[in-house]
Amino acid sequence: MDDRYERALSKVPEVTLGFWIIKILATTLGETGGDTVTMTLNWGYLAGTALFAVLLVALVVAQVMSKRFHPVLYWSTIVASTTFGTTMADFADRSLGIGYTGGSTLLLVCLAAVLGLWYATEGTVSVNTVSTPRVEAFYWGAITFSQTLGTALGDWLADTGGLGYEGGALVFAAALAVVVALYYRTSVSRVTLFWAAFILTRPLGATVGDFLDKPVADGGLNLSRPLASAVIAAFIVALIVLLPQRAGQHPTEGAQASR
Repeated sequence: MDDRYERALSKVPEVTLGFWIIKILATTLGETGGDTVTMTLNWGYLAGTALFAVLLVALVVAQVMSKRFHPVLYWSTIVASTTFGTTMADFADRSLGIGYTGGSTLLLVCLAAVLGLWYATEGTVSVNTVSTPRVEAFYWGAITFSQTLGTALGDWLADTGGLGYEGGALVFAAALAVVVALYYRTSVSRVTLFWAAFILTRPLGATVGDFLDKPVADGGLNLSRPLASAVIAAFIVALIVLLPQRAGQHPTEGAQASR
């Protein structure tokens, strides 16, 4: 096994059911944690976005500089990207006044641009290629834009779409179920399905997070944001400790061909 492949395996976790459970919890924590800073602590969207941007950049740099897969570092970076995504989407939607539809459209264009540039440069967007600083920059850029887009989509469907937080969560859960069915029943590109699932888990977590901490009058449970964040974070830590956390091979076109 060559050094490039070893390094790719050592920097990203194996995609298992546990991976997706932790990912959804991380996206929910991103929503409640971001709201804690911007709303409960009253930092506002701009200051909150700046805070989490600095944290995200620091963690991405540490992730890129690491020589192998570190579960705590990897998931801390994921949580930072979801929290930054929450505050950035809220800043774009509300402070900049472009609304949920405008924010979602802008973020979709940004995500498509990152994935397009990644594909044009490397010939693939498979996370198996995450073995150099340049590709890791594409990887974390795509993740961050997908997290931010997910927040905007969740808010757009719940508020502008009129479905509420519960309805929005059900829609995104149903969409994820379709992705799972496509994975097991068809030969659709595993790379495409991975990114579809990764993107869809963000608005699912966002709507669940909003359901937990938004006022009852707005369709939420009005739970304490700091308390909800602490409980979710404790669950994530427990799962990281209890569930196997090993570097592993992600879905690739080669895996698709072998199915």
